Amino acid sequence: MKKSLYTSALLFFFISSISSAQSFTSDSERVNIIELYTSEGCSSCPPADKWLRKLKRDPRLWSEFIPMAFHVDYWDYIGWKDPFANPQFSNRQRQYSIEHNLSSVYTPGMLLNGREWTSWRRQSNLKLSPNVITGTLSVDLNDGVINANYQPINKKQSDLILNIAVLGFDLNVDITAGENKGKTLTHDFVVLGLHRVAMKLSTDGQYTVSSAKLPKLNIHPSTIALSAWVNNDSDLSPIQATGGWIN
Repeated sequence: MKKSLYTSALLFFFISSISSAQSFTSDSERVNIIELYTSEGCSSCPPADKWLRKLKRDPRLWSEFIPMAFHVDYWDYIGWKDPFANPQFSNRQRQYSIEHNLSSVYTPGMLLNGREWTSWRRQSNLKLSPNVITGTLSVDLNDGVINANYQPINKKQSDLILNIAVLGFDLNVDITAGENKGKTLTHDFVVLGLHRVAMKLSTDGQYTVSSAKLPKLNIHPSTIALSAWVNNDSDLSPIQATGGWIN
């Protein structure tokens, strides 16, 4: 990996950027979550990474959809250890396979709102189906601390989980071994850290999280974003999401 990712200047930028107060709020219509399961050790993954990267220029980003790249570790053994890989992400993909009977656990694997999505390969421009009304998710970030509120359209009694992810951008890696040896790969929307926090249900039907911390990161890129989404405790499929650039 480029040494610049670890410089003290970028670390200072990261710490400074999460110290300012910011708020992120969805509309009542569900924000689509796109999940890519990928690996730098997979020769067929760079085209999927490139497809995801171009979504950074889509004006609907954050308001209508949020992409995320989860780097898995199950290809690390074939010669190249992916610096962004996390066994937590591999287990997440396996859990999806159990819950929604995915055809298999593979890379590149794309999910749309928790469902296997193979038609992305045929979309030069992202096409989204008419969405559903779910409720409003609001997230406040202040000094690296998260407070969140989810107001569903219809009252629920199920246990909900708030997911908090920090995404990294413009991450360049020189691959020196494995199937992609000799290539320089550039990544966007990389999940660098993920926390899952149980939400509390109030008497008025709102779900809240107080004083949750951002996940700790080992990599500190100069461009970062926040992604937050809600799901049932028994189902990883996103119900509502919000997010945006961390200034």
